[in-house]
Amino acid sequence: MLHQVIDRRLSGKNKSIGNRERFLRRYKEQIKEAVRKAVGDRSIRDIEEGADITLPKRDVSEPTFGHAPGGSRELVHPGNEEYVRGDRIQRPQGGGGGGSGGQGASQDGQGEDDFVFRISREEFMNYFFDDLALPRMIRTQLLADVPEWKYRRAGYVSEGSPSALHIVRSMRTGLARRIAMGGDSRLELRRAIRLLDEAEKRGDPEKDLAVLREVVAELRAKLKRVPWLDPFDLRYRNRVREPMPTSKAVMFCLMDVSGSMDESRKDLAKRFFILLYLFLSRHYEKTEVVFIRHHTQAAEVTEDEFFHATESGGTVVSSALTMMNDIIRARYMGSEWNIYGAQASDGDNWQQDSSKCRELLDNKILPLVRYYAYVQVADEDQNLWEEYTRVRDANPHFAMQKIVTPAQIFPVFRDLFKKTPQAA
Repeated sequence: MLHQVIDRRLSGKNKSIGNRERFLRRYKEQIKEAVRKAVGDRSIRDIEEGADITLPKRDVSEPTFGHAPGGSRELVHPGNEEYVRGDRIQRPQGGGGGGSGGQGASQDGQGEDDFVFRISREEFMNYFFDDLALPRMIRTQLLADVPEWKYRRAGYVSEGSPSALHIVRSMRTGLARRIAMGGDSRLELRRAIRLLDEAEKRGDPEKDLAVLREVVAELRAKLKRVPWLDPFDLRYRNRVREPMPTSKAVMFCLMDVSGSMDESRKDLAKRFFILLYLFLSRHYEKTEVVFIRHHTQAAEVTEDEFFHATESGGTVVSSALTMMNDIIRARYMGSEWNIYGAQASDGDNWQQDSSKCRELLDNKILPLVRYYAYVQVADEDQNLWEEYTRVRDANPHFAMQKIVTPAQIFPVFRDLFKKTPQAA
């Protein structure tokens, strides 16, 4: 028999969950486009919040049937000095028409009649990360040596703590034992009682009846000696401790904060970092972030210092890569850590330092990380971009792109983390 479960729960203000899901599926492409535009416009603090989605009226309108006047009619409009019978009247220019909905309309026909609804934070993130996949998603270790454990039920045991005693299971075991131990005695008792009744009906001598009564009494006493509950019958709940399956990731954020990195370029880098962090958080139970900022020297800083502190001076990118390598080997060399790197720069670097950066990536950092993404927040091709191009050609888990305007963040992010046939 086929059973169908219908979810009739209401999703706030008497809105049906089923109807909402059907609506979201129907206008999935329009919603994804609206989410893409919202990502380019909103601030980092609001990136993972819900959003008000506006759908043009033409996308949500449905065909309807109406009743025409019917028949052949002739009308005379007073004040007509321009048309005669048979003339075709053109439509009004500019899309203006009657009705209350024309007020506030724009030139493309979208105005107050557009359909506006709100999607939740979870729905927003689902649409944003739709069709994306994390490269190299092979987990290094599913059962890591972590201090968190969980207890799992594992049947019953005959020894344990009194607080774990299972009364029903113990009584059931005791009943089964009494039935097994007293089975033969009960059969003999029933047989002896039957013989005694037959002898009394026949009027046998009192001597024979006394023997039969003694046999019945001995069998009843034997059955009473079977204990109601024996220590052997006690059953205790058994729980075993096992490590919780975990998967941990660490994301290194490296950013150039030299004088050539103005606030607009830092804002582009900031948006990319937060998107990468949200993306990793959806794939790993625990995600740590290490912030490394650099000019001529590198330093590990807090998130607030990373995004807001200002510096001036030249640029030595290798200082940040060297610090990243040292931190990995000091704190994240365990097999349970999945390491990811994200670097943002305007491409400006000391000429002799760019080749050193390539050597650090090839020989020390890339062998330890799952994925490394480099975004250049400037359009000019400088010596660092040329060296990183050689790194990209030799390492499939190294990616690089350019981001010049906020509108490019979403396409670049999708290009870096698009699904491959292996990840699909």
